[in-house]
Amino acid sequence: MTSQTVAVAGPDNPLQPEFWRQPGAAQREAFARLRRTDGPVLLEETARGRTFGLVRHRDVSAASRRPEVFRNAPGATTPPPARWVRTVFGPSMVNLDGPEHARLRGVVARAFTPRILARAEEDILRTAERIVERIPDCGPVDFVEAVAAPMPFEVLCRMMGIPDEERDRIRSLIDRASEHTGLDRTLARRLRSPGSGLRALARMHRIVARVGRLRQACPGDDLITRLVSPDRDGNHLTGRELGAFFSLLLVAGVETTRNALAHGLHLLSTHPEQRELVASDPDRFLDPAVEEIVRHSTPIHQFRRTVAREHAGGEGHALAPGDTVILFYGSANRDASVFPEPEAFDVTRSPNPHLGFGGGGPHYCLGAHLARQEIRAVLHALFTRYPEAHATEPPEVPPTSFDHRVSRLPFRTTVPRGTMPV
Repeated sequence: MTSQTVAVAGPDNPLQPEFWRQPGAAQREAFARLRRTDGPVLLEETARGRTFGLVRHRDVSAASRRPEVFRNAPGATTPPPARWVRTVFGPSMVNLDGPEHARLRGVVARAFTPRILARAEEDILRTAERIVERIPDCGPVDFVEAVAAPMPFEVLCRMMGIPDEERDRIRSLIDRASEHTGLDRTLARRLRSPGSGLRALARMHRIVARVGRLRQACPGDDLITRLVSPDRDGNHLTGRELGAFFSLLLVAGVETTRNALAHGLHLLSTHPEQRELVASDPDRFLDPAVEEIVRHSTPIHQFRRTVAREHAGGEGHALAPGDTVILFYGSANRDASVFPEPEAFDVTRSPNPHLGFGGGGPHYCLGAHLARQEIRAVLHALFTRYPEAHATEPPEVPPTSFDHRVSRLPFRTTVPRGTMPV
């Protein structure tokens, strides 16, 4: 790997908040310029160390598969969580490496038994049908609120075994924990958000831990029971670990699926020829359409890694222990050396080795299969019941450097006479 010797300046630097306040097209053009650099791109060099960006498909994939060099600890998000936050709320798998990560991931992987997965897949189909049936006939309505947000949340709660009476409270706490996220926040909101968000998160953790204790005393046929029950080696999740895992699922399994669904409806609305192709043969084209939606929208912009040992490749600077590298998945998913015509939305794209669920390795998304099933089920149910369903406006995408969030997407189930979808 090689790198520039001078840090990227101005609006082309995705480490700066101004980068994410630009329109999406400007961000993509900036990443295209950065991809012309062969290897890591130096984004910042300070007394605290250097930060590089990985923007090409091959580099993001290579770093993802080299955990001995590119470590998730002390944190995979930017900035990494404070030590006291990790102490209070427990370790999250996404911020761990080595044996500690392997133990937690092993407990979770073993909890996803064939029985639980089969029941979850059946529930996904029923939930998609039920949510689509609830869509108001009048319109336009917000697709995020009516469909995209409740779908993964309801599936997750039932799979985990969250009691019905706790779900509304958890949903409210999620809203409070995330209401001040994004870059465009007032000073008052920035001052309030850490306290109010962490209090909401703490209350949610207590609810989940309490459910875990109930399942230990009275086991059920759900994921929480499997997670808190010791396996043959005595491994299980503690109350803090269960809370941290549930929080991770809310991001990895709910937020990302919600955003992919919203982007997917907009993409199919603005590319009628692709939509007609899917409608002509759903069994053939719906699965590759899901893959292309995930590639094109890339629900998570970035994760970070910390270099554990010197890593050189080719000419230029070697990466040194303590350097930070940022894995930009959206940029990797538009690498023209891997994806011909990367800006095009093409449901026939094959192969489609996108990195929308990660670049492989030990931190590849455990819930990728279920996320694919949820997106497919919603689109199938929606277009079966409402063949003319379409977005009426572009999605509202708040500026944020972490996830490709959609806060609102107006849509209608029918096309009014004399009008055309956006």
